[in-house]
Amino acid sequence: MKMTTKTGKLLGTPSYLGNIRLKQIAAFQNSTNAKLDLAVRKIALELFSRVILRSPVDTGRFRGNWQVQVGNIPNGTLDLNDKSGTAAISAATAKTAGVVAGDVIYLANNLPYSIRLEEGHSQQAPTGMVALSVQEFQAIVRAVGIELVQR
Repeated sequence: MKMTTKTGKLLGTPSYLGNIRLKQIAAFQNSTNAKLDLAVRKIALELFSRVILRSPVDTGRFRGNWQVQVGNIPNGTLDLNDKSGTAAISAATAKTAGVVAGDVIYLANNLPYSIRLEEGHSQQAPTGMVALSVQEFQAIVRAVGIELVQR
């Protein structure tokens, strides 16, 4: 069977054109999904890193208690002093490594004084950490988008 336009112009055989189109569409879909998944991971990690690094530090316990979980809200606290935030960011990186678009990612700090610190009860973080970082969300998304388009 041959396909033609309304004017009678020959288009080619449907199986040949169909296979090429399907392969192109599948390749585009795979590339787009991979970039979208990467964008989600990069955005989450940048946002989480900003929150962690803006956290006030005394012993490092508060900064070290930021926990990331995919699909469930983290519970409990950690016995970890992390003044630099390196351990918390490394843990966040590991937890977000397999994240795909559509996953729900939680960042939580379950220490009893975390809400007071977010409300500005620290001279080191008088405007909190989370709310300030969330205000930068659009800029983070824009920067990650530009980075991925340039790849």
